[in-house]
Amino acid sequence: MKIGPRYKRARYLGAPVFTKTQTQKYAMRSQSKAKSVRRGARSEYGQQMMEKQKARFSYGVSGTQFGKYVKMALQATGDNSKDLLNILESRLDNVVLRSGFAPSRSAARQMVSHGHITVNGRKVTVPSYTVQVGDVLAIREGSKKKVIFAKLDETMKAMQWPSWLKVDVDKKEIRIDGEPNPNTSELHFNVRSVLEFYTR
Repeated sequence: MKIGPRYKRARYLGAPVFTKTQTQKYAMRSQSKAKSVRRGARSEYGQQMMEKQKARFSYGVSGTQFGKYVKMALQATGDNSKDLLNILESRLDNVVLRSGFAPSRSAARQMVSHGHITVNGRKVTVPSYTVQVGDVLAIREGSKKKVIFAKLDETMKAMQWPSWLKVDVDKKEIRIDGEPNPNTSELHFNVRSVLEFYTR
C-alpha cells in the first residue's frame, strides 16, 4: 500500500497514525505547522470519512480491504466496534508490531512478506493473515541472525505487551493468549464514526 510522505499525511489527517509521527520531533513540527494553517469546519460526512482514513492508515490497510473488514464486523452479532478492532488487531503484521519484533508497521509487513515469521512452525508470507487464539508466532530459525533482528533483545527489554499476547523473550516466540482488547482511548480514530460512514 503506497502512503507517501508520512509527516504530510499525518498532518492532513490530524493524527499521528504512523510510528515515525509518534515522536516529540513530529509533535513540535506539527504544532508549528498548525499555527499557519486554517481549515474550515468539516461536514458530518467529511468527518466520518476522515476517521475512516485515520483507521486505514493506522493499520496500513488498503481501502478495498478495509471495506471488507468493516462488512465482516457489521455482519457479526454483538459489538460491531469491538469486532472491527478484533479483526484489525488479529492481522499477522499487527501482532508482529505489537510484540516488538518490528519497529514499525511497514517493517512488520516486510518481515512477514519476506518469510521471516512462522505461525505454528509454518512460514507465512501474507501480512493480512488472521491469527487465532492459541497460535504461536516465531522468527524463522534461518532469519534470527539477520540484520533486522540485531537489536531485538534490547528492544524487547523495554516492551510492554498487550495482555492478549504472551511473549517468550528467550525463544523469541509470541503466543496468542486471548482475543485482542485494545484500549480505545489510545486509538487515533473514532471506531463508531468509521462504522457510521459505512452505514449511511
